[in-house]
Amino acid sequence: MLSQSPFLDILGFFARSAVDLALIAETLAVYDPRDPQMRPRASPPLQATARQEPPVEPRLAFVRSPVWDKADDDAKAAIGELVDFLGGSVQEVPLPDAFDHAVAWHKTIMEADIARSFRDLHERGKDQMSEPLRGQIERGARITAVDYNDAVAKVELLNYGLGELFADFDAILTLPTTGEAPVGLDRTGSPVFCTIWTLCGTPAITVPVMQGAGGLPIGAQLVGPVGDDARLLRTANWLAQRVEQG
Repeated sequence: MLSQSPFLDILGFFARSAVDLALIAETLAVYDPRDPQMRPRASPPLQATARQEPPVEPRLAFVRSPVWDKADDDAKAAIGELVDFLGGSVQEVPLPDAFDHAVAWHKTIMEADIARSFRDLHERGKDQMSEPLRGQIERGARITAVDYNDAVAKVELLNYGLGELFADFDAILTLPTTGEAPVGLDRTGSPVFCTIWTLCGTPAITVPVMQGAGGLPIGAQLVGPVGDDARLLRTANWLAQRVEQG
């Protein structure tokens, strides 16, 4: 297995519904003793929970996040319409000030880990690497251990702030990327709106319930508390059904 950043690497799944996604995740979550990242725990009932009707209507915290200025105008307008449509289920809230630095902390960890993971490949064939990857490796090699460990230590602070938010809300609602889905398969769009949640280790799911000016999907990203994947899948299923029913 090619590891890029052990601290940040995650598995992502695509499916036609939240329930199907739950089935995939539940199957792959079965403990594998050959994987050092896994723990011998029972798999949570993701699919059964995703199918359930929420006992009360979920409360969502609409978060613009520190990278809001990078979003396209039609993406901002689309999620604004979604917030209006959901009405009293959504309340806009700011993230704690510490999140202003989260993207930079993520970059520190990611590039240092990339430099370590791809060092041999860089030494053997850097001329065959893309310029962005080569730049990440070379910047990462200059990051000090103090800066790396400081960035890792900030994750606890960020999750403390999220804990206070999740005491009042079932999930965060935000954009998953800067705009509508790109044409073709050569790129997937900017990941910057996912960066914070990857750093915090929170489960996140994107539901394609909106549409951009070019007719391609714009997703609504839902983020839940660490370890609460099942409830997040249930909330995502509720959101998809709510939009479908109009």
